[in-house]
Amino acid sequence: MRRLAFVVLPIAALGTSACVGTLVDVATAPVRVVSKGVDLATTSQSEADEKRGREIRRREEQLAKLERQYEKQLDECEKGKQRSCSNARDTYSEMQQILPTIPVEPEDD
Repeated sequence: MRRLAFVVLPIAALGTSACVGTLVDVATAPVRVVSKGVDLATTSQSEADEKRGREIRRREEQLAKLERQYEKQLDECEKGKQRSCSNARDTYSEMQQILPTIPVEPEDD
């Protein structure tokens, strides 16, 4: 009888460990699903910083483009083209709207 117990107990332990593992997986599944949903719904600080950096670079590029356009329009305005003078005023106004949205870099001493 004891021999039978020595053989049956290890086999039973192996059989129940698989069941316990499955129960743990089933019990923790809702927690994993919710945490994955929270991760997808929230933005990490590094992701927010990257997004902000991309937006600032986009505005800087737009400002540089407007500055080049403004210089060309001023040159044409000085040559007497009235339409270029009007366009230069419009471009300058657009530049003034973008400037406050670009952060100022601190100067290195």
